[in-house]
Amino acid sequence: MLWEAMLNSSLVTGLKTLQYWSRWQQLNSPCLWDEATSILQIVFLGILLLHFIWKAVDLLCKRRKEVVAVAKHPSDVKYGLSYKVSIACSVLEMGTHLTVLLQQQKQSWPQCKFTVPILSPEIRQIIIWAITLLTLFQIHSSKHIKFPWVLRTWWACSFLFSCGHATLDVYFTITNHDKIRLNTFLDFVDLLASTCLLGISVRGKAGTVFNITNGITDPLLNVKKTEKPSESKKNCLYGKATVFQLISFSWLNPLFAIGIKKPLDQDEVPDVDTKDSAAFLSHFLDECLKHIEEKDRTRRPSIYKAMVLFIRKKAAINASFAVVSAGASYVGPYLIDGFVNFLNEKKSENFWSGYLIALGFLGAKMVETTAQRQWIFGARQLGLRLRAALTSHIYRKGLLLSSQSRQSRTSGEIINYMSVDVQRISDFMWYLNTIWQLPVQISLAVLVLHTHLGLGSVVALGATLAVMACNIPMTRLQKRYQSEIMKAKDERMKGTSEVLRNLRILKLQAWDSRYLHKLENLRRIEYDWIWKSLRLSAVSSFIFWGSPTFISVVTFGACALMGIPLTAGRVLSALATFRMLQDPIFSLPELLSTIAQSKVSADRVASYLQLEDEIKLEDIEFVTKDETEFEVEIKDGTFSWGRDAGPSRPTIDGIQLQVKRGMKVAICGAVGSGKSSLLSCILGEMTKLSGTVKISGTKAYVPQSPWILSGTVRDNILFRNHFDCAKYERTVKACALMKDFELFPAGDATEIGERGINMSGGQKQRIQIARAVYHDADIYLLDDPFSAVDAHTGTQLFEDCLMGVLKDKTVLYVTHQVEFLPAADLILVMKNGRIAQSGTFEEVLKQKQNIGFEVLVGAHSRALECVLRAGSSNRTSRTEVAEDNSSKDITPKHGPGHNSSCIERKKVEARLVQDEEREKGSIGRQVYWSYLTTVKRGALVPIIILAQSMFQGLQIGSNYWMAWACPAGGTEPIAGINFVLLVYTLVAVGGSACVFIRALLVAVAGILTSQKLFTNMLHSIFRAPMAFFDSTPTGRILNRASTDQSVLDLEMPNRLGWCAFSVIQLLGTIAVMSQVAWQVFVIFIPVTAICIWYQRYYTPTARELARLAGIQLAPILQHFGESISGAATIRAFEQKDRFIDTNLSLIDRHSRSWFHNVSTMEWLSFRLNQLSNFVFAFSLVVLVTLPEGMINPSIAGLAVTYGINLNVLQATVIWCICNAENKMISVERILQYSNITSEAPLVIEDCRPPNDWPQIGTIRFINLEIRYAEHLPSVLKHITCTFPGKKKVGIVGRTGSGKSTLIQGIFRIVEPREGSVIIDDIDVSKIGLHDLRSRLSIIPQDPTMFEGTVRGNLDPLEQYSDNDIWQVLDKCQLGAVVHANEEKLDSKVVENGENWSVGQRQLICLGRALLKKSNILVLDEATASVDSATDGVIQKIIRHEFGDRTIVTIAHRIHTVIDSDLVLVLDEGRIAEFDTPTKLLERGESFFSRLIKEYSMRSQNFNSLAKLHN
Repeated sequence: MLWEAMLNSSLVTGLKTLQYWSRWQQLNSPCLWDEATSILQIVFLGILLLHFIWKAVDLLCKRRKEVVAVAKHPSDVKYGLSYKVSIACSVLEMGTHLTVLLQQQKQSWPQCKFTVPILSPEIRQIIIWAITLLTLFQIHSSKHIKFPWVLRTWWACSFLFSCGHATLDVYFTITNHDKIRLNTFLDFVDLLASTCLLGISVRGKAGTVFNITNGITDPLLNVKKTEKPSESKKNCLYGKATVFQLISFSWLNPLFAIGIKKPLDQDEVPDVDTKDSAAFLSHFLDECLKHIEEKDRTRRPSIYKAMVLFIRKKAAINASFAVVSAGASYVGPYLIDGFVNFLNEKKSENFWSGYLIALGFLGAKMVETTAQRQWIFGARQLGLRLRAALTSHIYRKGLLLSSQSRQSRTSGEIINYMSVDVQRISDFMWYLNTIWQLPVQISLAVLVLHTHLGLGSVVALGATLAVMACNIPMTRLQKRYQSEIMKAKDERMKGTSEVLRNLRILKLQAWDSRYLHKLENLRRIEYDWIWKSLRLSAVSSFIFWGSPTFISVVTFGACALMGIPLTAGRVLSALATFRMLQDPIFSLPELLSTIAQSKVSADRVASYLQLEDEIKLEDIEFVTKDETEFEVEIKDGTFSWGRDAGPSRPTIDGIQLQVKRGMKVAICGAVGSGKSSLLSCILGEMTKLSGTVKISGTKAYVPQSPWILSGTVRDNILFRNHFDCAKYERTVKACALMKDFELFPAGDATEIGERGINMSGGQKQRIQIARAVYHDADIYLLDDPFSAVDAHTGTQLFEDCLMGVLKDKTVLYVTHQVEFLPAADLILVMKNGRIAQSGTFEEVLKQKQNIGFEVLVGAHSRALECVLRAGSSNRTSRTEVAEDNSSKDITPKHGPGHNSSCIERKKVEARLVQDEEREKGSIGRQVYWSYLTTVKRGALVPIIILAQSMFQGLQIGSNYWMAWACPAGGTEPIAGINFVLLVYTLVAVGGSACVFIRALLVAVAGILTSQKLFTNMLHSIFRAPMAFFDSTPTGRILNRASTDQSVLDLEMPNRLGWCAFSVIQLLGTIAVMSQVAWQVFVIFIPVTAICIWYQRYYTPTARELARLAGIQLAPILQHFGESISGAATIRAFEQKDRFIDTNLSLIDRHSRSWFHNVSTMEWLSFRLNQLSNFVFAFSLVVLVTLPEGMINPSIAGLAVTYGINLNVLQATVIWCICNAENKMISVERILQYSNITSEAPLVIEDCRPPNDWPQIGTIRFINLEIRYAEHLPSVLKHITCTFPGKKKVGIVGRTGSGKSTLIQGIFRIVEPREGSVIIDDIDVSKIGLHDLRSRLSIIPQDPTMFEGTVRGNLDPLEQYSDNDIWQVLDKCQLGAVVHANEEKLDSKVVENGENWSVGQRQLICLGRALLKKSNILVLDEATASVDSATDGVIQKIIRHEFGDRTIVTIAHRIHTVIDSDLVLVLDEGRIAEFDTPTKLLERGESFFSRLIKEYSMRSQNFNSLAKLHN
């Protein structure tokens, strides 16, 4: 009974439907169309009328106020083309409808009857167009720049009305065999006018220009035209967009209008919305973490929970769009069976049912594509927000990390967190919506299959789940590969970062080839894991393309067994559904793989952000000045560099210290005794194990290794403090910088390179001292401030700065210069981490405790006596000096003094660090050609394209076979279902095999190309001259080695491959559709032309935005690197918030370009999708309209099956081309650094020196002139002299005189502009660089250690035995220290040697020279960071070990050069004096004599005190 009732109900419903259709057909179609559109027309009539009245009233009120102003300043109106065309078209529209109305009044045409005659269609149209004209005239009088939205919407709707009316006229004219009448002609005129108005409404601009003839305002207008268009920077186009603009992405139109005219600059890119700004997002993530912390009651809130809280609202909106898009995508496959049945029964069916099905197809596709664009854009925006928030938190964490944490997390690793891991986490936001789409897509697919195949859908579901299950173990394996790739990338980036920081040392030591090989080995490990991952991806690709074949074969076979008839409509509907199932099948492994990658990256970032070993400000107690008389007070202080170090292993122990206001406290002691650590514990840099530390007042800190920011000299001194002219001048004079400002090409506006690369050690030291002095703090902590400056400058600094401008300040200074101790109010002698002695200089000398202070004093006394003896002696030198070595008393040429009350900036362009290279315009064909032909000269490319073409052909063939073999009716298949399925299976499997071959070849070609380009770039960088690194921040190189290289490794092959694959797919789809409906080309060709125009309009803007985004990433990494290295200084100056704000600003600059780049991609995709939708709809209308018998319904159904994806394919082609061009920018950037101008060859086979060269070690300089860059002045000027072989030559001169540059000239770190350097009769410019540098030894000014072991730092080339190394360590006073470690020679050295003191690092550098035993040894301030006693021991070792060799010494300590055979005095890059010390001292007016006298006078007070206590 139930089934009978249901059947009767179905019959009744069917009869009602038939009755409805019969009544529908009885209506006259034109009248039916008029009835359907009447409601919309009346609504728009009311809206236009209200809009006109409101504007008219508003204009009347304004005109009363402005009538006087207008009379005084009449305006000249220039009408634009859009405005004129809109007036003409509106008049034409009104005229056509008026003509139709007049003809109807004459009763020449049949009329439709309406209840209210006044509301007939033509009268409505005339009224609407009249109001339209009035509104257009209002635009002129109210000075609108754009047309109102009401008009633009009406014009768009009128276009649709005109299209419908014209289509019906044509249809009825053809079907009724009528003649073309006047009304049909008028409809086409109406369509033409409405089409023009549609174009104007899309553009939106009226094009009217108002020129106000006012003499006062004219100049301002002129100025505005010449200004840089930076106003957009202050505006946010996205934040001001309307709903329609957000849906259509038309809010980007102003940006495209600029980008099509000229290459975009950063200032022309609009700002991001407030909710997308880094400051807002960072604060929001803080609130999320705080909420989780309060909710879970934990001190370590989960980063994962915070991220979920951070994204949940935006993710929910994206999810809703994604679900709507997924649901709409299955409407097409559901309607295919009905469409094929309609075509098969066209005689009995009404045309309107076919048109309604086509309308259903179109509506579903429009909803799908619109929702798809919104969720993809939302996902990108969400990724941007998460990336900005995490990057800012990683930066903030870096500023708070303790020393131990920084040793465990190197800067290279943290850069990877910022550039790679955060990017992967943000990319996951795109895949996040797949989680919601998967169940919707699979459920809808099963529902569609169940509708057509019944129980066969269950089999299809099982096959789908089986394919998905196969991907799970592959995903686990992929996760492992990704983890290993990231580990290998970390190691490579860590090594690359270290090499780039210390490349000058590597070149000086001739170790560059060794470290190049080391980086290549690290890359090889990464390469192996990437290759394994790509092979697995090729298998995944095979499963992706083969899954529809497997599922369809299993499903159709099951249907055959179950007796379910396979008609053409059912088969085609199922095939379309299986193709739709490709997405969820492929999305699952890709989703799982992305989850694996993101999980690895998120774990790494979370573990970093959750590190608890931070600098704890609560370890330091800050008290006000009225509470205590002490500005620094430590009681029972015990400190350690690591929190895991227990009380048994403290670094600093038993500290009792009280420093009153205004006291000068000197800290001295042997190397490694804990001097710098004592300052660090006052700063709060060390972990406090016990005791109390109280500070009263602000702090300023000068570290031992100078920390200089990229920027101008003045910026470094001001350090963002307000500029006070008098205070600034007083500061630079006290810090002895006035003379340097005269020498700098642009004075204090001279730009400093990264890490102060273009400044001497003394200049960098004095700049950071000036920074501290200008800060005007209460407490000054100076860590060995005099070591890097010469004796004269050191004296000036001590007297004018320390005892001058800082006389009322509290100063604690570490020093190895004993002569600066007597002036101190308190001296602290450090030994083994304790204060061994304390008191005034006299008190400490009286204490005979054998602590070591008397050793330091004794060593200094002996050095002083040596200098004094030399000064009083008049004996002649036994060394005969060649004629060209005669004394040259060149009077130093001083520049004009500063008589003005303030230092003025010189208007000279002397930038060292130029803006990053950025190509403009389209990416050259050479870039594509270079990428495609790097491997096998491009031989693999045609094979890949052939494999994809074969796959496409076989896939179309298999589907064509099923559509042809299965009849449209319910009859038996042509050759039996088993044979049909066998042929289908064989053809489809062959296609899948082609895909596997293609995927494997793409992986092979991609990884080999990536490796080749990486190797070329690495070799090019290593062979680049130092001038390149002086002017190129390491962040730019690291950005290419990290982000751009990742694109080449994992993205570029597929991006470029998909360009070809999508074109092949599109051609295949067009071929199938043209088989049944060639008429589709009538609209397809113009639409394709529009798509190409859109692509060309889009590309210039998007390309420049992608370039800008790539460029703006490097400053973030560079700023982070600088901040990490100077974190202690930033914290001491309490500038943490300022640096965080700078980081947020840099993130926003990158976000601006990146956000608008991805937005432009959605702008293009939206337009291409809608155009493709209309092409597909037109093809359906053609299929419906064609008479029966002209086409095979089954093949027509196949065309529809392919046409469903036409919008996706057509958009994919353009999108892939644009995306590949954007990604090709990474190739372009890597190629930029693959063709750097190389320095001289390492080895010149025809000019190799003898194996024992240099034997004597004579160095001759002939008219040597050196400059660091062509646009910079010469540093050395016409140097001509000879250093005799096997003699000791001392080089002195004030800081910045060119001493270190002369050494670099010997090693050819800087090539001479003129002149030559000859060593033992061989011109060094004629031999290879490796032959030159490997035969010389140098102890550089900046002591450098590499991460690894002690053995690796002393002997990286592995040429010496352990016994040799131990002997060298003992000679360098480090044997006991290394023996004390359990690992001995394998003792760990962390990044930058941070776990060794600066003095110990200097001793390691001495050990390298002792191992090498070259005949020429260069000492560049080799003992600046060690105490006097250690210095004496080192000098003794050098005299003993290198007694019969040439020694060139640059020293600021006079006693280290006083016993030299010759002394060269440099001043402003010229030879001031060159002779034996005795002869130079004979002339009292000589520079060297003045230096000795000054040193003697400075030490006189100390000498007398020392004698009193001996």
